[in-house]
Amino acid sequence: MSSSVTPPPVQFAAIAAEDTASPIADFVQETVAMTRRLFIQLQRRPTTLVAGIIQPLMWLILFGALFQNVPPDLFGAGTNYGQFLGAGIIVFTAFGGALNAGLPVMFDREFGFLNRLLVAPLASRFSIVAASALFIATLTLLQAAAIVAAGAFLGSGLPGVAGLAVVVTIVLLLVLGVTAISLGLAFALPGHVELIAAIFVTNLPLLFASTALAPLSFMPVWLRWIAALNPLSYAIEPIRYVYLHEGWNLGSVVMEAPFGSVGFGAAIAVLVAFDVAALLLVQPLLRRRMA
Repeated sequence: MSSSVTPPPVQFAAIAAEDTASPIADFVQETVAMTRRLFIQLQRRPTTLVAGIIQPLMWLILFGALFQNVPPDLFGAGTNYGQFLGAGIIVFTAFGGALNAGLPVMFDREFGFLNRLLVAPLASRFSIVAASALFIATLTLLQAAAIVAAGAFLGSGLPGVAGLAVVVTIVLLLVLGVTAISLGLAFALPGHVELIAAIFVTNLPLLFASTALAPLSFMPVWLRWIAALNPLSYAIEPIRYVYLHEGWNLGSVVMEAPFGSVGFGAAIAVLVAFDVAALLLVQPLLRRRMA
């Protein structure tokens, strides 16, 4: 006569559920731990965060002062340049922060720490990527909050709760795609010198070839086409619209591009498509490098 006891079906189900949930729980735990490591590094070197907040505020104040005496309504009825500029500074700051996302990974590569992570018994090595993305997204939202508060103090106004939710959503969409590209570059390029060079070559040209500092109507035809194809413009214009218009919806026209009118919903769709394209582009590289 056997003395073993067979667990009831409910217990079998609980064990199966625990086994299924375990990899997900491990992935979350690993991501949180590596994100915490990045914040500890930030705590030890807070100048990165301080500079990341001060620089866009200087752009906002200095550029706003530079064009404060332009003719009235030059940038739209009842719109001053500070109101026009705020959206551009928010997006440019988010873009710059996400573009730098690959630097910590690159330094981990060069110092050998990344190799230690890759040989560790991780539930998923993509927790390394997720931690970097979470860290950059958090920093970007802190910077955006500082810019929004400074803009309100300087007279640029403040969108409603729904408008602020739109700003957060658009910033996160932009950060997701750019962070993916930056992390891909961190694994593809040989060292941090090349990565920093790529960041410098990309950063300012995309800023000036967007609607961050001037509307499309101010640009020559060739630059107008480039700005209308620049993903930054599709993040800037919806944010600008919620700042300047109390009533908005997905059908609101936010940009008059050379090829036609761009609606609010269409701009969001472009950002989503940009994210999908960026993730599909870098996924094979990340799988190969992290195998």
